[in-house]
Amino acid sequence: MKIAPTVMDGVSWEAPVMGEEIFGPILPVLTYENLEEVTRRLRSMPAPLALYLFSSNRKNISYVTQRLLFGGGCINDTLVHLATSSMGFGGVGESGMGAYHGKRGFDTFTHYKSILDKKTYLDLPIRYRPYGKSKDSIIRMFVK
Repeated sequence: MKIAPTVMDGVSWEAPVMGEEIFGPILPVLTYENLEEVTRRLRSMPAPLALYLFSSNRKNISYVTQRLLFGGGCINDTLVHLATSSMGFGGVGESGMGAYHGKRGFDTFTHYKSILDKKTYLDLPIRYRPYGKSKDSIIRMFVK
């Protein structure tokens, strides 16, 4: 089964399509007066799984990417970040959490155990009570 790409024009922020995550080749087009207005509106909504921004204006790209929270994204492309094994991908907030793909995925789903292996042949009595002024001053030298 194939789903034809669909561009939806005349969409408002209140349209049902704007209340759901979009999976598939559907592109709702909204208009806005200025970038501050649209970023303010997007910040009031749950963080999306991905952000796709089309612009050649580096200032606008920086403005948007620094102010919005999203899982992953592309500038002037879509979905390519999913195929890049050196980049993690995952959501934030209601879109999920963590990151997967490539090494990020391995790290996300791996539990690293921390184990301190103290040897028994040397056990300094300074570690144990009773503490006095001399032990206290020696310990303070090590914890500085």
